[in-house]
Amino acid sequence: MRRFLLLYATQRGQAKAIAEEICEQAMAHGFSADLHCMSESEKYNLKTETAPLVVVVSTTGTGDPPDTARKFVKEIQDKTLPPDVFAHLRYGLLGLGDSEYTFFCNGGKVIDKRLQELGAQHFYDTGHADDCVGLELVVEPWIAGLWAALTKHFGSSRGREEMSGALPEAPSASLRTEPVQPELLHIESQVRHLRLDDSRGRDSEGSKQNAVSSAQSGALIEGLEATLTRSVPPLSQASLNIPASPPEYLQVHLLESAGKEESQSSVPSADPVFRVPISKAVQLTRNDAVKTTLLLELDISKTNFSYQPGDAFNVVCPNNGPEVQNLLERLELADKREHRVLLSLKADTKKKGAALPPHVPESRSLQFIFTWCLEIRAVPKKAFLRALVDCTSDGAEKRRLQELCSKQGAADYSRLVRDASACLLDLLVAFPSCRPPLGLVLEHLPKLQPRPYSCASSSLFHPGKLHFVFNIVEFVSSATTVVLRKGLCTGWLAAAVASFLQPNTQDAHADGGQGLAPQVRITPRTANSFHLPSDPSTPIIMVGPGTGVAPFIGFLQHRAKLQEQHPGGDFGATWLFFGCRHQERDYLFSDPWSLCSRAELEHFLKQGVLTQLKVSFSRGARAGEEEAPAKYVQDNLRLHSQQVARILLREGGCIYVCGDAKNMAKDVNDALVDIISKEVGVDKLEAMKTLATLKEEKRYLQDIWS
Repeated sequence: MRRFLLLYATQRGQAKAIAEEICEQAMAHGFSADLHCMSESEKYNLKTETAPLVVVVSTTGTGDPPDTARKFVKEIQDKTLPPDVFAHLRYGLLGLGDSEYTFFCNGGKVIDKRLQELGAQHFYDTGHADDCVGLELVVEPWIAGLWAALTKHFGSSRGREEMSGALPEAPSASLRTEPVQPELLHIESQVRHLRLDDSRGRDSEGSKQNAVSSAQSGALIEGLEATLTRSVPPLSQASLNIPASPPEYLQVHLLESAGKEESQSSVPSADPVFRVPISKAVQLTRNDAVKTTLLLELDISKTNFSYQPGDAFNVVCPNNGPEVQNLLERLELADKREHRVLLSLKADTKKKGAALPPHVPESRSLQFIFTWCLEIRAVPKKAFLRALVDCTSDGAEKRRLQELCSKQGAADYSRLVRDASACLLDLLVAFPSCRPPLGLVLEHLPKLQPRPYSCASSSLFHPGKLHFVFNIVEFVSSATTVVLRKGLCTGWLAAAVASFLQPNTQDAHADGGQGLAPQVRITPRTANSFHLPSDPSTPIIMVGPGTGVAPFIGFLQHRAKLQEQHPGGDFGATWLFFGCRHQERDYLFSDPWSLCSRAELEHFLKQGVLTQLKVSFSRGARAGEEEAPAKYVQDNLRLHSQQVARILLREGGCIYVCGDAKNMAKDVNDALVDIISKEVGVDKLEAMKTLATLKEEKRYLQDIWS
């Protein structure tokens, strides 16, 4: 059997699932995959590896390698390594990312670039899969082409051995098989468009999506359109290429409960967990604002939890109670919700490297596991849909599930499952004859992830306290019936503080005569570089519309205390570009509120802590103004292009951007390119290079989310 080394680095399980799919397919193609997580460095050695290497790696944050790759990246970045240390290595790499973020697929790109710098060569071209348009658009053809590339590699390896150990020159384009070429070229071209002209890139991608949609909608019958449960020609009449069913590997035993109370502390966590009370809660927006924004204060005084402005932390939250109940009822397990779950591996499983899911604790109840451990709202992957096919008795329902997991049904899957955020419960409601066993569900539902939030305070300014700000997320799920859902964590937090939530008053204390304050469990986030400059004389520009202003409140509080402690100190200029819809409804930190004696931003401006405050109102001008001079933060940046360019290019300043990745961050990036191009007198490509240099120097920093 022809062996290859298969490494994956994952943050939320996607890269692992794809690597496992490659491993499963390998046997059918006459290969043996030696599968390991990249963090398991004791199980492989690239310096002596003779087999070809296949790598699947995701990207986390705003362009970082996943936590499981940090050690690996640190080791290969060692500057003492000789430049030919991996000259013997032949590899193919699949990177996962999201083009809504500036550093698309950067986790894979960092590893790819460094391996080549150390002498390694491709036997198969790198793939960059985009979660923004659907990972499967690249993942599936990349895997399909991998087998031909491996076959060619093994076929030529004997010839290389006969050439006195000498390796032939790698062709400039590496090996590429026909099935994978169009998709890879398309994705790469889209990335280039996104970098050079974001609006053009979005239009191009949209055109591709529309083309796929048009191909289907062109065959509508009497006005019918495909739905989750119904397809239309040509898909409904097509022969389907359906993936093999993933092998089952979990054996589940349910034992009656011993009646013991279950603690949240048994939820597996790789990071230290701190249980802290919510001491205050304030609504920062008016009731007629489009979004409701809350500020919560956590009392961390009795813990050793520490942070600095710019840091983020995680909130451990449960699944929605009614959704858990509905899912257990649909799985016909509601009467066993208190039963303890014991897992073991099936003795006859064909799954290579099968292991018990580490996020499912031992001997906990079904209710506990479905509430605290499983991401029940996760969009089911195609492998899960394929497994559900075998659990479905109705012929029409079985056919539709086959279509959704097939190559031919990719467009329907993207639109009706992935883009619609359909979850397992939605599918089980839509396909009533589908009755998956508990073991299958536990195999495919990923870990319930804690939700990250930016710190909105300084421990110098508020000792023993931690503030954070969030919008209560609301969205319509229309996978089956139209349902209004709240964000998992924001909805839970809002309900927890509802009894003592106050609108901008001095009495937003959690006790408030209501008894004990609710508690939440938090974990620290991996250290990042989104911090104030070590030299306080460095000027800074902060761009944060909406709740993106949160970390900058911490910055300004911290700077205020430093200036108070060092009255004669040299402190650089501070510019804040803030934006919201309406001045009267959602201008955050502008009105008196319980955690500050006066309007926060205006107060910092009067103190001189904040040098310039530039506010944009997208839905209304300031009082007394007929028209807003700048609707969005990027417009205000352009209005002050000379000052922005001076701070960044002449004074060695830093710029921080926090908020929405999908539109704002890209629009701000485009504005900065235009500003540099205009003020320096260079073309856009040269301006982009200048901006890239600022990023490399950690002077252009982002804390963005989608």
